[in-house]
Amino acid sequence: MPQAQSKLSKSHPHRGLSFIGSLLRHRELWWRLSEREVIGRYRGSILGWGWSLLTPLMMLAVYTFVFSTVFKARWGDLEQAGPLGFAINLFAGLITFNLFAECATQAPTLILKNVNYVTKVIFPLETLGAVSVSTGLFHALTSTIVLVVFELIAVHRVPLTILLLPMVWLPFLLGCLAMSWLLSALGVFLRDLGQLMGVVVSMLMFMSAVFYPLSALPPTLQTLMGLNPLVVVIQQTRRVLVQGVPPSASYVVLGFLLMLGLCEISYRFFCKARHGFADVL
Repeated sequence: MPQAQSKLSKSHPHRGLSFIGSLLRHRELWWRLSEREVIGRYRGSILGWGWSLLTPLMMLAVYTFVFSTVFKARWGDLEQAGPLGFAINLFAGLITFNLFAECATQAPTLILKNVNYVTKVIFPLETLGAVSVSTGLFHALTSTIVLVVFELIAVHRVPLTILLLPMVWLPFLLGCLAMSWLLSALGVFLRDLGQLMGVVVSMLMFMSAVFYPLSALPPTLQTLMGLNPLVVVIQQTRRVLVQGVPPSASYVVLGFLLMLGLCEISYRFFCKARHGFADVL
């Protein structure tokens, strides 16, 4: 790590470089910080990494009981599997949403919690956003393993389209990265942003078709809900993880190109805003 930081102190990655070039330049630092974040989160706990499995399982059990047993909710896909079929669809949506929620809630305070990187050393602050997305992805992949086990228990098979999940999540991850850069920069100047994002994430949890299929809504509301990017990502995730259907080609291509451009814009905004971080902090 010291060696990596000494190299960083000799360069200024923010001028004339795209976000891809910057992340590639600092990929070793990005990897080390992500590794430290994941290990540090569970250091000293008895279960350790097991918490990343236990936490989603406990929440899944509660949500499944409330919606499938208390409210008698049913899902068209895997309905023959009963509550387990409902749990699979619900969990696929939760995995996607939780990745977004982790990035969205951490981003506004990302710079505020790492003031030493701003004031003491020349440090590529944009890697902090990438680290946040990477740790969220780690937990999402851990939960996906749990989902695969659930599918094997409930329907005794896992669709081969699960191999296409990276195609679905690539635009999503780019969107999370763009959001992290934007919110982390704004969060330095607008301290209330962290509180606001907590409320927004709670609202989006029920407005993103996590607990119900989009088809359960009237056609007018389906169109309106379809404007929510999270709904689109969750639907595409369920296609490959649950339904065994390939993702929409238009989503993969257009989503990737759109999020690529959004990342570049957010990255450039972050680089300009960072010049004022030290004065505020």
